[in-house]
Formats: sequence, structure tokens, C-alpha cells
Amino acid sequence: MVIRSADHTRDAEAIANIYAPFVTDTVISFEDVAPTAAEMAARIERLTETHAWLVAVDGDEILGYAYACPHRERAAYQWATEVTVYVDPRHQRRGVGRSLYEALMAGLAERGFRAALAVIALPNEGSVGLHVACGFELVGVLRDIGFKFGKWWDVGWWQLDLGAKNHRSDCVFGQ
Repeated sequence: MVIRSADHTRDAEAIANIYAPFVTDTVISFEDVAPTAAEMAARIERLTETHAWLVAVDGDEILGYAYACPHRERAAYQWATEVTVYVDPRHQRRGVGRSLYEALMAGLAERGFRAALAVIALPNEGSVGLHVACGFELVGVLRDIGFKFGKWWDVGWWQLDLGAKNHRSDCVFGQ
């Protein structure tokens, strides 16, 4: 497996295909309509200008992806970033998500970001487990904040200090 920067022209279709079932079949994403490959290409191109978008590749197959985006638009938040990772279900629980996050967080720390934030619709044991293993800490839960599939969902906010050198796991960021 190789982790590399996503290419908006080459990778958008595979990324859109990985993401679509998370939109249409789960509350992991609160989007209502899965983005097309063209929409995904635009997102990749826009976000790689200031943040990062990575893919995990085995041969010609994209196994998963991770990216960072602005947390909020106010200038005071410019050193914080929101992050997310999606792994094709056929490749989950094989270290793909952790490898993507290790590379993503190291790159964000090098760019001077101080905090990474993850937003997780709850319950989601797999995502919570990955984030905790990578050193993220729960900083709050917004109750009944997202409405999808005729039901209200809680959202947990998780934070990682990108400048910290000692995390509770073997994930090493900002060193």
C-alpha cells in the first residue's frame, strides 16, 4: 500500500465510488446526495490548495482516502482543520485508515496546523476507535443535531493537538 496525494483528474471517480454508499446507506455522512466524480474532483482540487487530500493505493486500486478542510472561516481558526477518512468497506480493519491519518496529520503539522478536529455521527464504534487509537480526544457531543433517515443523530467532536509529541498510541503526529 502506498499513500500519496490525490489527483483530482485521476482519482475523483474512485473516491466518489467509495464515498457514495456512506452517503446513501449510512449516517456516517450527513450529505443527502452522493457527489458526482466531477463534484469530487472540484473538492479535491480546491482543498489541496491549502490543506491536503490523500489516497491509499494498492496497485491501481484506491483503498481509501483522507482529507483536511478549513474548520471555520474566521481568521482566528486558521490553525485548526477538520479531518476525515473513508475506507472502502472491503479494506477496512487492515490499517488503511490509520496509515492515511498518520500521513495526513504529519503533513498538516508540517504546514503549521495546530489542531485537527473530527466530527463523528454517533454511534460509530469503528470511527471512534480509530480516532482514539490515533490520539484524538472527545471534546464534546452535540445532541440530536443531525437529521437523516427520519431520525435525529448525535455528533461527537474529537480533537488532536498536532503539536503534541506524546500520544496514547503508536500513531505519531507532529514530530
